[in-house]
Amino acid sequence: MAAAASSRFLPLGLQLAACSVVLLLALAGAAHGHPHGAGSALSSAFYDASCPGAYDVVRRVIRDARASDPRIPASLIRLHFHDCFVNGCDGSLLLDEDLPAIQTEKDVPANINSARGFEVVDDIKSALEEACPGIVSCADILALAAEISVELAGGPRWSVLLGRRDGTTTNVESANNLPSPFDPLNVLQEKFRNFNLDDTDLVALQGAHTFGKVQCQFTQQNCAAGQPDDTLENLDEATPKVFDNKYYGNLLHGRAKLESDQVMLSGPAAEATTAPIVHRFASNQKDFFKNFAASMVKMGNIAPLTGNDGEIRKNCRRINSKGY
Repeated sequence: MAAAASSRFLPLGLQLAACSVVLLLALAGAAHGHPHGAGSALSSAFYDASCPGAYDVVRRVIRDARASDPRIPASLIRLHFHDCFVNGCDGSLLLDEDLPAIQTEKDVPANINSARGFEVVDDIKSALEEACPGIVSCADILALAAEISVELAGGPRWSVLLGRRDGTTTNVESANNLPSPFDPLNVLQEKFRNFNLDDTDLVALQGAHTFGKVQCQFTQQNCAAGQPDDTLENLDEATPKVFDNKYYGNLLHGRAKLESDQVMLSGPAAEATTAPIVHRFASNQKDFFKNFAASMVKMGNIAPLTGNDGEIRKNCRRINSKGY
């Protein structure tokens, strides 16, 4: 594994934060029956021997894709979110329709015509299959791509825990319950709590809206007269391509693009729950970065398939028995 992906290259404070989060989530997973396949655990060193160049391969493909499409980093991190919040972080979002066995999650309202970057994931998988065939899972590709995308946009780095295996099923019912841009605060909090993510995780992870674009039909103001519903607007008008804490300043001035962002200040329960965290992150980018990294580690540990569970897909769009 490339040195950049190893925890020994992270600041000590972040290492300790990540380690404590991993321990807590491992205990929580055991308590809630989350699958950890034969007692296996995720590890930042998982590919050190079997595919030591994995991190560099993923980074190279994303860097090249970003040169021609600046939206790619934000799109890739969104894929990781929408994957983990359904079946757990198992790559189920990447599966194409293959009825009757596979009903794709790509066609649910939260994903259709908006989830993107699948071709870049294909390119990463092809490059990894050439470098170390049958070793790196599609679920781990999404986790690595999320960290690299944030880092390339100027955000924090963290030690990505690896060793996930790919699922062989999808869950459209759960995908239909993904966090929505129109959710009130109490609904968002419940959806995050369902995965052992607390209010700090909610506010930190929503901070991914500091870069990327959104269709105007999903914004607070919606589309101007004559604009098509899919007209793109910057989520953060101040620094739309940079991962920073300007997003929280937008919230303080009532300028969040999404209702589901602004409710972290305006919701009935916000003053006692999320609003103080928004203020804290708005005034301290270092604090936001530290918490975002820890929350990404925590989210990435939602119900992973490990050990003998699942498979390592050769094609991220097909389970092995369907394409090979």
